Amino acid sequence: MEWKNIYRGLLMGASDVIPGVSGGTIAVLLGIYERLIAAINGFMSKDWKKQLGFLIPLGIGILTAIFLLSNVIEWLFDNYPGPTKFFFLGLILGVLPYLFHKADAKNKFRAKHIILLVIGAVIVGSMAFLQASEGPVIENITTSTYIMLFFSGFIASSALVLPGISGSLMLMIMGVFTTVIGAVSNLQLDIIAVVGVGIVLGIVFMSKIVNFFLNNYYTGTFAVIIGMVIGSVFVVFPGWPTEGLLVLVSIVTFASGLAAAYLLGKVEYE
Repeated sequence: MEWKNIYRGLLMGASDVIPGVSGGTIAVLLGIYERLIAAINGFMSKDWKKQLGFLIPLGIGILTAIFLLSNVIEWLFDNYPGPTKFFFLGLILGVLPYLFHKADAKNKFRAKHIILLVIGAVIVGSMAFLQASEGPVIENITTSTYIMLFFSGFIASSALVLPGISGSLMLMIMGVFTTVIGAVSNLQLDIIAVVGVGIVLGIVFMSKIVNFFLNNYYTGTFAVIIGMVIGSVFVVFPGWPTEGLLVLVSIVTFASGLAAAYLLGKVEYE
């Protein structure tokens, strides 16, 4: 068992609670993105047992963060959204040099790869202009509600597989974010199960697509991934703070994010 994956899963799960931040981005930051995609695909093959040592600790960390840290993350997001987002901005920007190094961009990137990078950035960055609303908690649960929640989980699961795509933001756009978070907090097992099945199937489906492109078009795929991570900066950016104390706190959290990215890069990429 790769027990180190528990802390990685904690970071990924905590990030998935925050609208605008992607668990897939955190997987890239941690240097396990390709391994994650390969493990998910391998789990669906005859060699599935070999992947358990990687996936089980990661899953434990993700679920622990979602169930135990969601309230803390929500509190930070509700009370200090600016400084919290500046921390993630620092984390994202701080890891970009490692990503360019991993892709060997200096030697392998051509004009077509730059174009793919820009496309990835535009796709994710455009989400900053989408109208997202938490929506009211759905209290009258019907069959059509379960179907909607299933497909919401299916679509939101792309956050774990596609860097820069925020699952929480997708749930907000679909108007079910408050319902899902409330179900997690109150242990409404029916809603958790329906959304969970949608998430699992979505992860399997999307990971197969990403795995194909990584295996056949590695440099181009990584160019898109880097672009998506860059695009997420525009989604996460909360705007410039206006109060003096808030400016100072935001600078400190941004610097903390940069420092965390540097340390993660030292641990995970070297």
